[in-house]
This record gives sequence, structure tokens and C-alpha cells, in this order.
Amino acid sequence: MTVNPFVLCAFTMSTVSHGNFGLWRHPHDRTSEYTDLKYWVDLAKLLDAGGFDALFIADAVGQLDVFGGDATAALTRGVQTPVTDPLLAVSAMAAATDHLGFGVTVSTTYESPYLLARKFSTLDHLTGGRIGWNIVTSLLDSAARNIIGRDRQIPHDERYAIAQEFVEVTYKLWEGSWETDAVVRDRAAGVYTDAAKVHAIGHEGHYFSVPGAHLVEPSPQRTPVLFQAGTSDAGREFAARNAELVFLSDPRPDVLRANIDDVRRRAAAHGRRPESVKFITSIEIVTDSTDSAAQAKADDLAKYHDLEGGLVLLSALSGVDWSQYGVDRPIEQFDTDASRSILAAVDDADARHRITLRDYVGGLGGFGGQLFVGSPVTVADELEAYAERTGVDGFNIAYHVTPGSFADVADYVLPELRRRGRAREGDTSTTLRQRLFGGDSALLPDDHPGTQFRRNRILSI
Repeated sequence: MTVNPFVLCAFTMSTVSHGNFGLWRHPHDRTSEYTDLKYWVDLAKLLDAGGFDALFIADAVGQLDVFGGDATAALTRGVQTPVTDPLLAVSAMAAATDHLGFGVTVSTTYESPYLLARKFSTLDHLTGGRIGWNIVTSLLDSAARNIIGRDRQIPHDERYAIAQEFVEVTYKLWEGSWETDAVVRDRAAGVYTDAAKVHAIGHEGHYFSVPGAHLVEPSPQRTPVLFQAGTSDAGREFAARNAELVFLSDPRPDVLRANIDDVRRRAAAHGRRPESVKFITSIEIVTDSTDSAAQAKADDLAKYHDLEGGLVLLSALSGVDWSQYGVDRPIEQFDTDASRSILAAVDDADARHRITLRDYVGGLGGFGGQLFVGSPVTVADELEAYAERTGVDGFNIAYHVTPGSFADVADYVLPELRRRGRAREGDTSTTLRQRLFGGDSALLPDDHPGTQFRRNRILSI
């Protein structure tokens, strides 16, 4: 039977603690060095040498202030606070690596499409075409208060409407503003760019007005690889229209498969080939040479887990203050304008009566996704079985400690996956899009809606 390599991303954030609540206290963890550029360069070199496809960097642009009504717990426990801008370390990491891609989160709600297009074109040049954009719409009220002066965030589905127009503006800038041969670099004639081949996009839409031309000459991929995360109905529709690599998570494998199948159907309805969209899900791995050694390592890590830290993040993502709820009380679903997927499991009538807050965030394998503990053979067997059941194309591997969690996966699990044809070996692709999808072209495939803007005259929405 022919098998395909998994998409293997390392999942992190430019902060003290992402989903590994309390584990910054572990003696082997270096996450508190996140403000040191050497930390990021060392991590990128480890991942590149180990054979990871990409470093997936999450981000949030507001304090976590839902739990208890303020940011005290988040600050005290280091839960995604403080946090730095993840874009700024990418060029240094790229300079120290050869193949590793970088998927970086930037919100369409709090960014300008004109400026974002310039940033990602710049990074696409500086990385040699190894950059991806994880498109999010954001969900924190604190971000809305501090960035756009609103008391509350923009309603959920309107954020996706904004995002759709936002990405269409960037498609116009990346795909159609500069013709392929606009840059001539004619020293004798003293002409760097043929101005007749650089076009204003003339965009006048509901949310954005961008009349001019893109500031950056065409980069290796033009449009970065498009990552997206979101399992609400609006999120799945947005993914089907735009995303190339979709990050979906659900604690119920059968529901995860149903969501993947739904996005594929929607993508086909937009004229896209099903294989042009790939799916990853978040997981955690604790591994060692034997099952017993891996279990001992997991037991040690669990000693540092911080339940309240988990509740801080759950409160921020769900928009519900869980500080007075009771950790052993079954979770109820609440309708909010925050994440519609974070409490998806409690929509299940059977699960509602048994899943508590302690179950959800009280140990390893919470927000990081399904937990796999064991030897390289055990973990590889379970990853293959999980992929078969869910339909995922790969995994966003969360850490417990850095760099140790990623080093263990590189040292133990990746060689076993390569032996099975489940990890890339000797990859010679030059761009992230080619690494993930193969082929000779670094550009968006022709069936992607963004390619409709490849023309000299760009029409407004």
C-alpha cells in the first residue's frame, strides 16, 4: 500500500507558556528564554535537522483577562502572557536553516491588508519561499479594546466576512499587482522596473479601500502558504475557500473526520481539487526508547502541570469565566462570540454528563490535543491509526518542554516514521508550498480562488 509522508509541524508561541500550563517551571524547560533570539535560532536548527516540515507559531494580541475578570492569573502563571511578535524572529531562523518552513499567525481583524501583504512578501523573499500565513480572526475582547477601541470584539461571523475581503485584497496585491517580468534590472538603460507592468489594484470594498499597487516585487511563492484554523460553520467555509493547510482539532476523532470531510466537500464546491487542501491536528507526544521510559517521563512532566493555568486559557478562548464554576462539575456549552469550537465536545449529550473542567484541562493532553506516550514504534503505530480514523494528513506537535519535547520527537519518532515512509527524507524542495504539496511550482495552484486575480487589470470586489 502506498503511504504519504505526514505533514509534521512543531507547534509553539512566542511566550512563556502556550498550552503546557505550569511546565515552564520544569528544570529542563527553556521557554522563559523566548525573548532571546538565540533560543529561536537554536530551536529552528533543531527542527530543521530533525526533519520537521514547519514551525507553526500561534499568536494572540490581547491579555487573557476573562478568568476572574482580569489578567492577574494569566500574568502570575505565565499563560500566553507576556507575548512578543512572532514575525520578527523568522528571518533569523530562516538564515540558520535550509528547509524548515514557518507558519506564522496574524489576525485579519487587527491588521491592515496592505501592510500585511508587504510583511509576508518580505518574509517570502528573506526565507527563500518558506513562509506561511496562519489566518485567524481573533477572539479576545481585550484585543478589541486596545487595538480598535471597542468594548467587545466584532461578532464571530462578521469577523469572517472581514477576513474574506481582507484575503481578497491580499490576493490582488500578491497575485496581480506586479506582472512576472515587471522587474528587468537593466543596468545599461538604467531601468529597474518596467512601470507599465505594475498595476494599482483599485480595491473599494465594504471593509477596505486599497487603491494602489503592492510595494514589493514578486516573491518566490507570491502568496504565502495559507494556513487556517477554525471549526465553526463560518470557519469551515472560510477554510474551504482559502486555506491550503487547515488546522482542525476536536477531542472526538469521528467528529474531526466529519469536519475534514465537510471542508473537502465545500472546497470542491468552490472548484478546488480535494488534494489541494491538507489537514493537521494538534497532538502531544511523550516518547523515549521504551514504553516504560516514556511513561516515566510523562509522569514526571505531569507533576508540573497547572490546572488553574489551563482554566485561564479556557476562559479566554471560550469567553466564559470558569473561575467560580467548579472543576469537577460537568461542562456546559455557552453561546459566545469567542471560539465556537473550544467546547465542541460538550455538545455531545453523552459527553456533557461526564466531561468536567478537570478532565478537560487537568493534565497532559488537554489543549495540545490527543496525547501519545510510548516508544518510537508505539507512537508511530498510534499516529498511523489516528490518521486513518480521522483523515488528517499530519500533525501540529505541541511541546511540554522546549527544546526537549521536540528533540525527543526528532531523535525517537521521526526516524521510525521515515522508515515507514511517513516522514520526508532527503527533501530537495525549495519552497514551503513545494515541500507540502510537491510539484515544480511554488505558486498557488490554478484551482485556488486567489489565482483569479492574476491579471493586469484588477477588478474590485
